[in-house]
Order: sequence, then C-alpha cells, then structure tokens
Amino acid sequence: MSIKLIAVDMDGTFLSDEKRYNRARFLAQYQKMKDQGIRFVVASGNQYWQLISFFPEIAHEIAFVAENGGWVRDAGEDVFNCKLSSEHFSKVVDFLHTLPAVEIIACGKRSAYTLKRYNDELKKMAALYYHRLELVENFDNIDDTFLKFGLNLPDRLVPEIQKVLHEGVGDMMTAVTTGHGNIDLIIPGVHKANGLRLLQARWGIDDSEVVTFGDSGNDLEMLRQAGFGFAMANACDAAVEAANHRAPHNNEEGVLQVIDQVLNREAPFS
Repeated sequence: MSIKLIAVDMDGTFLSDEKRYNRARFLAQYQKMKDQGIRFVVASGNQYWQLISFFPEIAHEIAFVAENGGWVRDAGEDVFNCKLSSEHFSKVVDFLHTLPAVEIIACGKRSAYTLKRYNDELKKMAALYYHRLELVENFDNIDDTFLKFGLNLPDRLVPEIQKVLHEGVGDMMTAVTTGHGNIDLIIPGVHKANGLRLLQARWGIDDSEVVTFGDSGNDLEMLRQAGFGFAMANACDAAVEAANHRAPHNNEEGVLQVIDQVLNREAPFS
C-alpha cells in the first residue's frame, strides 16, 4: 500500500511544547515526500496566517486545512471556506456574553477579533496563535467572513463549559477541545476530516492512502477517517481511541519518526 498524503496537526503533535520542530530534518523529508509523490498537509485549528509562518520555504506549494477545517487552501489557492451567517454569529456572541468565564476570539478570513476590554494575558496568548488580530470594542458590524470562534477559559472549566455550549448553541455550532486547554466553536460538519476529504477528491487520493497525526479533541474525525491515524504518545484518551496507531511523543519528534517509516516503507507501511 503506497501512502499519498500525510496530514499533521500542529500544537502537541508536529510542534514541540516550545512551538518548534526540527526544520532541517523535516525539509529533507519533505523533498523525499515530493520525490515519492506524497502530499503534505497542515491540518490545524490555528489561523492560516499563523500556520504559514512555520513553513516559509514551502508554504506556497503545500496545503493547509486551517481553522479546524473552516478554511482550506492548496498552494495559495482557496479550495473551501465556510461562512457563519450573520444571524448565527450574533446569536452565538449574545450567548457567549452570558458566560463570564469565557473570553471570545471571533475568527475571520481577514483577521481574528477580540475585545479591547479583555486582560493583557489573553492578548499575549492570542498573539501566539493569531498573527492577524484586531482589538475591537464589540463584535458588531465587522466586515469579514467568519469561520469559527476560539474561546479562552480556565482549564478546569472546559468540560463544564463544553456541555453548556452544547445545550446553548449546539444547533448552530459544535464545541471541540483544542490541544492547549481551550475550546473552538465550529460549524457542524466543518472539521479537519472534511477539509482533507476535499483535498483528497481534488487529488484523487483514497482514505487508505492517508496518514494523519493528532493529539486532541479536534483531531478525532481525521484520525478515524485516515487509513493510518496516529495518536501521539501525549494524546488525550479520545484521540487514542479514535486512532489505529500510536506515534512517539511530540517532544521526541514523533511525527518525523513516523514519516521516516513512511518514506522507508517500514511497518506498518511495508
């Protein structure tokens, strides 16, 4: 069985806890991937503008499933983006404002937006994941196409708030946990697996020819969909259950270790 697509989550998966990866090792692997006709896809909940900064040498030729599948680009060309209706956007924002522990980041194609009144700690955290971030007085009348919401809240409240969100806006949006303790609200059915499915149709690639890597709740669909779904050694229980294989820890270059196995056609890819 030949592998034709490798898709990686970023935080807690491809990146170390210090938000780094072995660039020299990966770029050498990437050249071999190209030689073997293997596509490389970045599939992350993060903002597209942030993701391309990690791959300055090749961002113009690889594909990105950004914003948890909300925006899919292939070699700089739009393949798909979802669009939250203005009615649903307003209803969700109104509901989120009833949750005092939740700080809101509205994620658009042009930029992300958060409130000026939030504390500096949120703004500092958001800057790590949103290279385009505007501070606004409120979320009214923003001219952008909205893809999802990122929610910042205390880690201990994540299970409780996820349940409250399901009950409050579950008919409009799905609450998924990310790799760093927060929650994303995504349009139902618009997830990483859907983005990969669109790219696979574009390239003529079957699920059995796909390898995916993930560690958290927003990776479950793509771990299940791929012929080879790898949960990291540091993955949450739900990701481990969704995957059919395990990869070493993200701080041990676990993804790159498995990519070597793919390139060398070692088990389970022999």
